[in-house]
Amino acid sequence: MSRLSLSAALRQGLIAGTLGLALLGPAHADEPLDVVTSFSILDDMVSTIGGDHVAVTSLVGPNGDAHAFSPKPSDAQSLAKADLVVVNGLQFEGWIDRLIEASGYQGDVVVASRGIQPLAFDGHHDEEVADHDADHDHDHGDADHDHDHGDVDHDHAEAGHHHHGNLDPHAWQDLRNGEQYARNIRDGLIKVDPSHADDYRRNAERYIEQMKVLDTETRERLAKIPEADRLIITSHDAFGYFAHAYGLKLLAPVGLNTLAEPSASDMAELIQQIEHNHAKALFLENMSNPALVQQLHQETGIAIGGTLYADALTPKGEGSTYLGMFRHNVDTLVDALESGH
Repeated sequence: MSRLSLSAALRQGLIAGTLGLALLGPAHADEPLDVVTSFSILDDMVSTIGGDHVAVTSLVGPNGDAHAFSPKPSDAQSLAKADLVVVNGLQFEGWIDRLIEASGYQGDVVVASRGIQPLAFDGHHDEEVADHDADHDHDHGDADHDHDHGDVDHDHAEAGHHHHGNLDPHAWQDLRNGEQYARNIRDGLIKVDPSHADDYRRNAERYIEQMKVLDTETRERLAKIPEADRLIITSHDAFGYFAHAYGLKLLAPVGLNTLAEPSASDMAELIQQIEHNHAKALFLENMSNPALVQQLHQETGIAIGGTLYADALTPKGEGSTYLGMFRHNVDTLVDALESGH
């Protein structure tokens, strides 16, 4: 679908009266802020920091795949009445600019990844991108605001397709980046709702401390695994930041895009790499097609070590929060790598 037709379709679905709500500014002090997030991990972060002062709507819900997301008119309606919008940035949401434009939203957009050092993606994760600002000025209250939300590639990011360019957007898979996400969200909430600034600061401080504790624990647990055994294979390349931060080696058959289909030669090369490196386990993801990992399991005989949470939380259970998701992934990886699968 073209950019124009997408915007037109979304506009047609809008209730005219909702557009005016965007001009009313933040919610009154006795009402929770209406915050719209792009996907479920940000939903949990905003809910944790905002507490009772926020009502959060996630465009891509639990177990949802942001790679395959196509906005609906109801999504534009949600944005039209929002007090604040929170996105990942780093080219993760290829559909967000056109959706915001269609909704008429004029408020602030918090880019959660702003200030982190992004990793380059060229098939490997051994490089950081130097001097890259993960965000531009996203103050949409200004008259000269633009609609650039985290370096989206407008020429290639059509609705329902997901192109990352040369940046890996999955920065939340490093807890130290998660701390920066929390700071950005805290500051965004304070800007639109300064009357509750103390609560936002206190909640964010507690949240960041929990991330620090889990980060230390993760490093200690993975350091005990022999370096030669720290190879993981996942169905798509969402764990580059995790591997980079915690000393793992990562292989994935489809790169960064869950919609991609690896060629026969790509699969053959990957199987060679897996066998050459004596991989211990293959891992599924909660929002990816398991067929590729199942095929690799059949062709290599390497066991499937479990399911990891990559781009989405689960509706309930341990994977329903950011910290729970991260702890589950660490437990699953350590159990599989230690057991010598």
